[in-house]
Amino acid sequence: MRFTRFFRQLSPLALAALLGWGTSTAAHAQASPAFPHQKANVDLELVLAVDISQSMDTDEQEVQREGYVAALTSDEVIDAIQYGPKGRIAITYLEWGGEGEHFIVADWAIISDQASAHTFAAKIAEAPLRRVQRTSISSALGQAVAMVLNNPYHGTRQVIDISGDGPNNQGGAVTRARDAALSAGVTINGLPLMLKAESISWQSMLHLDHYYEDCVIGGPGAFSIPVRSKKTFGDAVRMKLVLEIAGLTQERARIVRANTREPVRCSLFD
Repeated sequence: MRFTRFFRQLSPLALAALLGWGTSTAAHAQASPAFPHQKANVDLELVLAVDISQSMDTDEQEVQREGYVAALTSDEVIDAIQYGPKGRIAITYLEWGGEGEHFIVADWAIISDQASAHTFAAKIAEAPLRRVQRTSISSALGQAVAMVLNNPYHGTRQVIDISGDGPNNQGGAVTRARDAALSAGVTINGLPLMLKAESISWQSMLHLDHYYEDCVIGGPGAFSIPVRSKKTFGDAVRMKLVLEIAGLTQERARIVRANTREPVRCSLFD
């Protein structure tokens, strides 16, 4: 999958019309709160919630880290940020595993240009890799929501971008955690990692992409992009970040197939 640099192919006015935004962003990007205790305004509050469970081997973790670092500093992502009404987003990078196993690799920060993007991405690149037992998507969602509600920013939108290579198997019902996030006004997008689908039978049988669609993601404009190979991971992350930052969503198929699949039993692994 090759993500085309469509932002550079559009004029500022055309892009503004596409996104429904104004074209004057520079003044907003440097704005500061009028009062010391007032939250700083941003276009988006984004939690990158990244799976580090034991099923992710070291090579996959390295590909995952490198993909996020490259995407966060890419021209496409910076363009998407700077075309926003305020020209900046608030972002944090959280690694998660089992229930209560949460590690903030890069705490909340504002990205508004290449310099701030590289500063944030460097924290991710320099942090040591770690692996933990179990997979608690529900616990990760709970932690991510708390981080959104208690950060010093006020975003037009709040999004959790959660990646993982398996179903929720600890920490309570994933649907309950999902619904709590939606009630708090937070959208959940998914990045199901299906890198071992051809070599591990349970991952192939599970259809993790369907699981994420039915049990994990939700909220206005929610979407999921499955990753099926290491070489496409970077492109998938970059596309996903641009869509999230710009507030765009993938167009759904207009044809409804007669042989629709059965819904996933979300509680099967809880």
